[in-house]
Amino acid sequence: MCQSIGKHRNGLRRFRCPKCRRSYTEPHRRTLDTMYVSQDRAVLALQLLLEGNSIRSTQRITGLDQNTIMRLLVKAGERCQALMDSRMRNLHMQHIQLDEIWTYVQKKRAQVRAGDSPEIGDQWVYVAIDADTKLIPAFHVGKRHIEDTQTFLWDLYSRIEGRTQITTDGLHHYTVSVPDTFGVDVDFAQLVKLFGNFGQDSPEARYSPGRITEVLSKVRSGDPDPEHISTSFVERQNLTMRMAIRRFTRLTNAFSKKLLNLKMAVALHFAYYNFCRVHSSLRVTPAMEAGLTDHVWSIAELLGAA
Repeated sequence: MCQSIGKHRNGLRRFRCPKCRRSYTEPHRRTLDTMYVSQDRAVLALQLLLEGNSIRSTQRITGLDQNTIMRLLVKAGERCQALMDSRMRNLHMQHIQLDEIWTYVQKKRAQVRAGDSPEIGDQWVYVAIDADTKLIPAFHVGKRHIEDTQTFLWDLYSRIEGRTQITTDGLHHYTVSVPDTFGVDVDFAQLVKLFGNFGQDSPEARYSPGRITEVLSKVRSGDPDPEHISTSFVERQNLTMRMAIRRFTRLTNAFSKKLLNLKMAVALHFAYYNFCRVHSSLRVTPAMEAGLTDHVWSIAELLGAA
């Protein structure tokens, strides 16, 4: 009979054969491809990242190496991205809100120099949310250019069936791109907010958004319901992102160093938000409200579903 010789650093038991003297680890299924991290520690690390902890904070709590946590984030993000691509299809949504949230990779736009990689500098996360179920059907990380706007809209269009109402912010790229993408199957309006400024040299001018002085509702195509011309839910989702994804926190050094890491962190966040996180107003997850699943998923189930 094989003898137990303790545990591996990943928590799995080790055995040695008394005849051939070879040692081995108890049978197990690796959580994420070739990574040797135990499932419990992997889930704990991801849970900490999803609740707004930084990489170094997660390292101190879990004892995992910083590079291991980064690889864990990337692999989990890849699985979550595949899950979103496969599950977010043939959706019936009546009221969709679109917005973008700003972040950056390595350095802000003012510090970007000629010859720097195009991945460096300002990045924008395009987000779509269903106002009724709070489901996030599509997102896109890129520049705030017409090409990225169109890529995001075509991805959203491929996931939706039937006619829908879309409300966006005042980004001028939407004005033409939404009707071009959705054709006659959309009732489209834009909510344009005009801002005033604080005193130019005051602390409020540096750290606070401008005061909203006027809100203009503009119908662009179709016949949108005035009561549902709103971007409140998607703007609240932007706050959720800033609170739950450490690299989105302003005025810190927790920004993204690589574009890939940013994309995977966003994919992990939205998959967790859709399938695992109970929405406070719905009392269920958005995926349950939308009829995509019948229970709250665990992180382990989320990683194994893709």
